[in-house]
Amino acid sequence: MDGKVSWTMPVLFELQDACFEYDGIPALRGLSLEIAQGERVALLGANGSGKSTLLRILDALHFASKGSVSFDGQRLTPELFQRDDYALAFRRRVALVFQNPDVQLFNPTVFDEVAFGPLQLQWPKETILSKVAEAMELMGVTHLRDRPPYRLSGGEKKRVALASVLVLDPDVLLLDEPTATLDPRSQSQVVDLIQEWKGSSKTVITATHQLEIVEDIADRVFVLEEGRVAATGIPPEILPNYELLLRANLVHAHRHSHGSVIHSHPHLHSHSKHEH
Repeated sequence: MDGKVSWTMPVLFELQDACFEYDGIPALRGLSLEIAQGERVALLGANGSGKSTLLRILDALHFASKGSVSFDGQRLTPELFQRDDYALAFRRRVALVFQNPDVQLFNPTVFDEVAFGPLQLQWPKETILSKVAEAMELMGVTHLRDRPPYRLSGGEKKRVALASVLVLDPDVLLLDEPTATLDPRSQSQVVDLIQEWKGSSKTVITATHQLEIVEDIADRVFVLEEGRVAATGIPPEILPNYELLLRANLVHAHRHSHGSVIHSHPHLHSHSKHEH
């Protein structure tokens, strides 16, 4: 399992030996992978495995210190993003929903938050009003229209952040723990959305700790360990591989004693961890 695409659609992202450090501490260590247009990919890994960093690299918020990262055949570099025409076109196509919505929300009201992207892209007023209303309804935040985001609950903030990205209808959605902090109904809404995009041209890359949703949201899985790809495959190959999941700290073994006999069996982590 080498991370190469076996997909009929063209390769959209290609990373070759990509490295990245925070203050000299490695976050990605020679990471190589390919993701095709229209794929739904899950990134699995323990805290510090590099999932969030990889999403930021794919969104060109960070750039590889070594190796290369390409999008649609174009190598992503800081110099390229100094060109306003390319930067704007890329931001139209690729959108990231952060794990912590407070990083993303800065406008005075929910309406302003969801309308911010379309306003930057200078959409016609009528289009903005209709698309914003549609996105707010989709994420169940219409009743929060005039509320300041800082006064919302964690789950409400997450739904507003999702609406502010979905309103743009990007080609690529990068989702960092999109179901974290959400109530079960809102979690189901997000999973249903990702399921609806199956078979479309939309590429969805989701970092998650919630193994129970992986089969619903992904056609292919990358397991990350210490900034490298430890394994890749389809969910039915990866999820039953308890040895791999234990090593990647995605499940843990409980030990039980029955008289003189002690045995262990794997358990899924049911809680979300936070990655920085």
